[in-house]
This record gives sequence, structure tokens and C-alpha cells, in this order.
Amino acid sequence: MKTIGLASDHAGFELKQYVKQWLEAKGWEYKDFGTYTSDSCDYPDYAHPLALAVEAGECYPGIAVCGSGQGISITLNKHQGIRAALCWIPEIAHLARQHNDANVLVMPGRFISPEMADKIMTEFFATPFEGGRHQKRVDKIPVR
Repeated sequence: MKTIGLASDHAGFELKQYVKQWLEAKGWEYKDFGTYTSDSCDYPDYAHPLALAVEAGECYPGIAVCGSGQGISITLNKHQGIRAALCWIPEIAHLARQHNDANVLVMPGRFISPEMADKIMTEFFATPFEGGRHQKRVDKIPVR
């Protein structure tokens, strides 16, 4: 597995710290693109560097967290090579990987517990992309 890219804003900082511990316990490498404190900040400042790293193949996959998950997800998905999926339950993470080949997992830091994040990440990392009929749909996502 490649280095996993991480990003959050202040509202996602605490959950991102949990994500780092979770990854470390598995022995998986990660690169943290920030933020590095719970001080108020702007999620695009961290989402864009994460997206660029995933697009360049420097990191795969990515995990991003903000308060609702919406803002950082919207920002990530402005990048043509990113398929960021906002997941709040394991079943959504499963389908995001299986049907959409999601390459960034986004979680809503203010709305899920570390225990739920554990279940979501476990499902996201355990689920392969199914391909087949889904591949043609994924191929239609980028704006050309």
C-alpha cells in the first residue's frame, strides 16, 4: 500500500488524530497535509495539497475530515482525478469503494465517533473496486 494522505480542518483535527493512531496501529504509513492544531482554519488550504498528492500518485488513498465532511469533500472533488466520498456509516464506505472506486474517504468529524470511524475505515480499506459495469461510469466522471 502506498502512503495514505491525510487532511483536515480544525473541526476534523481531533478525529484525524484518531485516524493517525489507527493507521499507526496497522503499521501503515501516512503523510499529514494539515491542519496541525484545532485553531480555526480553512479546509481548502489542506484539501488541495492532499488532492494533488493523490492525483500525482504520491499518496493513495486519502482520508479527509472536516466538521460536516461537506466542505472538504466539495473542495477535493474539484480535482479531476479525485473521487472523494463522504461516508458516515460503513455501508456507504463499502459502496463508495465497490461502485465508485473512491480514492479519498471523507468523514464528518462532528457527527461520528472514533468507534464509527474505525468501522468506516475498516470497510473502506477492505473493499475492492468491482469494475465491470461500474468502470464505464467512473470513466465518465472527469470533465474533459
